[in-house]
Amino acid sequence: MPRIRLLLAVFNLLFAASLFAANKPNVIIILTDDQGYGDVGFNGSTDLKTPHIDRLAYDGVRFPAGYVTHPYCSPSRAALMAGRMQQRFGHEHNPQNSFSDHTQGIPESEILLPARLKTAGYATSLIGKWHLGHAEPFHPLNRGFDEFFGMLSGAFNYYGTPKPDGETIMRGRDSVPAKDISYLTDDFTDAAVDFIQRHRQKPFFLYLAYNAPHAPDHATAKYLDRFPALTGKRKIYAAMVSAVDDGVGRVMAELKAQGIDDHTLVFFLSDNGGRASVANNGPLRGLKGRTYEGGVRVPFAARWPRHLPAGIEYTQPVSSLDIHATALALAGVAAQFADRTEGVNLIPFVDGTNPKAPHDILHWRVGGGWDFALREGNYKLAKPGLQPRVELYDLSTDLGEQHDLADELPDVKNRLLEKHIEWDAANVPPLWLDPHVENIRQENAAGVM
Repeated sequence: MPRIRLLLAVFNLLFAASLFAANKPNVIIILTDDQGYGDVGFNGSTDLKTPHIDRLAYDGVRFPAGYVTHPYCSPSRAALMAGRMQQRFGHEHNPQNSFSDHTQGIPESEILLPARLKTAGYATSLIGKWHLGHAEPFHPLNRGFDEFFGMLSGAFNYYGTPKPDGETIMRGRDSVPAKDISYLTDDFTDAAVDFIQRHRQKPFFLYLAYNAPHAPDHATAKYLDRFPALTGKRKIYAAMVSAVDDGVGRVMAELKAQGIDDHTLVFFLSDNGGRASVANNGPLRGLKGRTYEGGVRVPFAARWPRHLPAGIEYTQPVSSLDIHATALALAGVAAQFADRTEGVNLIPFVDGTNPKAPHDILHWRVGGGWDFALREGNYKLAKPGLQPRVELYDLSTDLGEQHDLADELPDVKNRLLEKHIEWDAANVPPLWLDPHVENIRQENAAGVM
């Protein structure tokens, strides 16, 4: 009899665990770095092939109007992790690489996505680029991640060579010798596959934040040889993206091998638009660092078999903030963080349950306001960096933002400007500054818009 009771107890525990897992899907965010809007096949790339990323997108949902909240690295990532606009808490610039500066990093007051998901029993891992502060209070292991393998800073040598200031690739809090690094993109994929294998039996959150195709421009012969028709930095950039594409393929294959493919929601996107001279932002104007479409509209897709419709294009504007909100909703903890979450759960919008648009308006602000923009419906208000004029575009007929309508439609311009001022009143000044203002000044002088 005791043996039967023991077997029943074990069965009940296993059954409860299976129910727990069934109700809480795994969540994977695959984030690339400075990848251009036009540098995926599902957005029209012809010279740069991305078959695995395209398969993810075509087996799921493509978001041609998918936006991030900021046109460059750290602030965009801060909003994704915090679930609300970075201007609400002053993280509007890239932090300096300082282990002793406790002021430059995502404020400790912000409860980040991994910490929120841990309250629902999720295992959490960051693999790749952090870029939300170097000092101990900002360390990923202090902000909700159980595991960390990658870099604290915004860029790193792809072969793991330590920086002059002594920074290295890290596993947890330990330095990883360069001899143990083959090629970072491949190493990050290896770590992601390993994490999936080890955590396949409980809900997990994997933030796979590739630093590719961010500079420095490093690629191995394996990937370079795939692009014989390309030359120079574009060839290297294409090879770097191709390495990510292979990684996406391996991650998706591992989900199937472990039998958890249908139980895992995967998002793919870039942290901002592509950088000058190497990336292709397709039909969009602007590039990384600008609030024109090319700086904030990014490759964006999601896949969740049997839960999201497959092979569709959802054309309403969506935000990276919605990734955070969707993950919380699926984990069952959205309500307890609702007062500090600004995105929406995308599932009912994409599956047709909610026919409305997810957002009435989207806002952007850079550097405390020297560059700002907003989108309402098809109208885009833009005040380009360091330029005095406020511009107005109709994205339904002018996706490339070439025909300024501000003088023709002053009432629309002024109405949207008032909405921006109202929104901005709830923001705070940047907690620190970085060199991007000077970068924009030089680009303006060179005619790069």
